[in-house]
Amino acid sequence: MELKIINQDFSICKVEDLSQIDYSDEFYFISKTDEELSLVCNTNSVPENAIACDNGWKAFRIQGILDFSLVGILSRISALLAENKIGIFAVSTYNTDYILTKEENFDKSIKILEDNGYVIKS
Repeated sequence: MELKIINQDFSICKVEDLSQIDYSDEFYFISKTDEELSLVCNTNSVPENAIACDNGWKAFRIQGILDFSLVGILSRISALLAENKIGIFAVSTYNTDYILTKEENFDKSIKILEDNGYVIKS
């Protein structure tokens, strides 16, 4: 399986509303529930109306379009990283999954996944 490194710094935020988001950036992940409005974005694009924010995240995605019948893809990656005490923040889209780790664990994460048969693309 091929993983693609996303070459930018991410922040994970809770925001008041979506009014200050610059949608021209390449990556934005927005989640809304009855309890919160969350945003994953480029660290340089954190909106001023962020209520809480955690900086220092790096990301990679599973390359290709994943069929909904496939099982265990995210589970295997998260288990490999969990075995090495590396936490993740996962975002799923219609096409694929994105996995974020803290910056200080990112290179170690990539090495672990490479050692377990994943192909890494920059």
